[in-house]
Amino acid sequence: MGDIQITIAAGDYDRTRPIRDGRVTVDGCDVTYLTLDPEELFFRAIRHQEFDVCELSFSSYMMQKQRGVGGYTAIPVFLSRAFRHSGIYIRTGRGIDTPADLRGRTIGVPEYQMTAAVWQRGMLDDEYNVAPGDLHWRSGGMEQPGRVERTPLAPPDGVDITPIPNDKTLSGMLADGELDAVMSPRAPSCFAAGAPYIGRLFPDYRAAEQAYYAKTGLHPIMHLVAVRESLAERYPWLCATLYKAFREAKDLAIADLEKIGALALSLPWVGAELEATRALLGDDIWPYGVAENTSEIEALIRYSHSQGLTARPLAMDELFAPTTFEYAKI
Repeated sequence: MGDIQITIAAGDYDRTRPIRDGRVTVDGCDVTYLTLDPEELFFRAIRHQEFDVCELSFSSYMMQKQRGVGGYTAIPVFLSRAFRHSGIYIRTGRGIDTPADLRGRTIGVPEYQMTAAVWQRGMLDDEYNVAPGDLHWRSGGMEQPGRVERTPLAPPDGVDITPIPNDKTLSGMLADGELDAVMSPRAPSCFAAGAPYIGRLFPDYRAAEQAYYAKTGLHPIMHLVAVRESLAERYPWLCATLYKAFREAKDLAIADLEKIGALALSLPWVGAELEATRALLGDDIWPYGVAENTSEIEALIRYSHSQGLTARPLAMDELFAPTTFEYAKI
């Protein structure tokens, strides 16, 4: 029997590029690699289950897993993780100087269920006592009208969530003063263009994010890798093999950061940045694995349930393929 044919769909990251360009092979598999932006990728994967292996929104994956739909099982490969203090954009001049000033305000968000927003709401609640029900939420496309929740969502009890008009965008409404703030992984175009009265809630977001990590030890996880359940059942070795390949690819990406004799990246002080990051985050700045990320996974499980996205807290062994909880060491 020859190699099985699989399609992997994910973003174009340094930590996945070795799989895409063939430097890292997936044993027993002939891989077709598709590079897609998260919005398109998640929509196609969640609505139509188009891909054998794919990057997925952690939040949407949990919602589908708890509902018994979706057709994917995850491996603990976290392709996207990011601190999200930088992604809260505000109308200046309205007395919004601290997180507490968001209470009672109208906040735009591309999708209420998106993982970045789950982390932002959890951070505001845990660190500043600003609960999701303290804000009025408006959902819709950041730059294009008509965006809807990728997974059906019933508004949680006590939370005001309303879609914006079909002919409007969050960026346009923020620029026009119809919103007090926007929470989004992508910067609104009005902010990037330097529109008046638009700023960040945390202007020195790097300092805020580093202080958050020093206090909580959480490096927020956004996206994981998921495998079609029917494939994982047919080939019991596949999840562990994929996990191994993604780990090898990530290790190559980190090794590139360490090349200070001839820089692999077009950043003059990449070596100094890596040293500073390791001083804060530890030697493994981008860990994969369940045990290595228990605090982040448990926090996201808690946030998803407390924010009404899942009906109950999920267990670790519901989320990840059992063959990926441990791996062989020499």
